[in-house]
Amino acid sequence: MTVSASALPLHVAPMEGLTGHVWRRVHARHFGGADSYWIPFVTPTREPRFTDRQMRELTPAVNVGFRTVPQLLTRRPQDFIWAAKALADLGYDEVNLNLGCPAGTVVAKGKGSGFLREPEALDDFLNAIFSANIPIPISVKTRVGFANEDEFDRLVTIYNRYPMKSLTVHPRLKADLYKGSVRLETLDRLYPQMKMPLIYNGDIVTAEDANKIAARYPALDSLMIGRALIADPALMRKIKGGEPATREELRAFTEDLYESFVIAFENRKNSMMRMKEYWFYQLNLFEGSEKKGKAIFKSKTFDDFKAAENAIFDELPMREHAVCGWYKSL
Repeated sequence: MTVSASALPLHVAPMEGLTGHVWRRVHARHFGGADSYWIPFVTPTREPRFTDRQMRELTPAVNVGFRTVPQLLTRRPQDFIWAAKALADLGYDEVNLNLGCPAGTVVAKGKGSGFLREPEALDDFLNAIFSANIPIPISVKTRVGFANEDEFDRLVTIYNRYPMKSLTVHPRLKADLYKGSVRLETLDRLYPQMKMPLIYNGDIVTAEDANKIAARYPALDSLMIGRALIADPALMRKIKGGEPATREELRAFTEDLYESFVIAFENRKNSMMRMKEYWFYQLNLFEGSEKKGKAIFKSKTFDDFKAAENAIFDELPMREHAVCGWYKSL
């Protein structure tokens, strides 16, 4: 039986600096297709309250109209527990544990993917949070190891002990960062042993990619997509059988995103700088964008930025699918 990704729920990966509340609202308004948006990680502290900055992402008012899943980054069970209970009080129906972030500052503190090199301590942590009567389900997002693919055997044994809502697997090592190809052979080997619902995340750039993963792992619970959705905001709609973005749609989306950042930041220059981060990915949806892309990144005034943006929309052919221009080999 052929398995189609169109039948699977689709989740937006939590990407710090990219999938914040401004982008979530604008994307949902223009393209949709996501069954949930995962909020970039929040780091709870010893003081049992969220900061004002954290609440700008977590307050229910900025997440109306679509389902969101908050993500916590910590290695202290007591901090996870108070934060998860606070999230339940805010009305969330799930909390996710980040065991995937490979950033050096995170790993140095033994958090994110840095926690994967301490399986015994991780087991104790999971035992504590799953025993704490948290009133909403807990899910986990992980890589397949810290430095060696064989580490995933031990990790799967640990994960199988706990009643997690789902396990999102990004089949890279911490050591890979976001470079190189995903390590599907490791997931192939351990996929039959995994007892929890499984979400696949990694290098899905086209609807064809999504269908290949769905066929390769026919018992998948759902798919998660990150960078490729920034490059092609219509990707989830396309996976579900909808149409690609038109030039007019993409232009309206991009303009709305910029103006929404202006409202959020109260500063046009800061908004322009943030938009350059999106254009790094979105340029991959246009043919021959190298020269005009440089004009985007070199622009120092809004007029120069807008002229470069208009040149892209007015003059460059759009691709049917984004290309993986952010790919870096190991």
